[in-house]
Amino acid sequence: MSLVISDDIVEASGLSESELLLTIVIMFFQQDKISLGKASELLGMHRMQFQTLLAERGICVHYDVAEFLEDLQTLEK
Repeated sequence: MSLVISDDIVEASGLSESELLLTIVIMFFQQDKISLGKASELLGMHRMQFQTLLAERGICVHYDVAEFLEDLQTLEK
């Protein structure tokens, strides 16, 4: 599915298309609607770049115990 946002809405937001996409993706990430990996993919950047961008904006990365344990298992392999 594709979403088309009219030029009028983009213009009214005062943001460029890329800034508007970034804002929407960050909002979805903050609301736990998309994962860190999916957000990075949508923005066409490496996960670490996205994490850095979030840190620069004072936004915490969601990282719960289950994700920590999964990462720990990956490191042990």
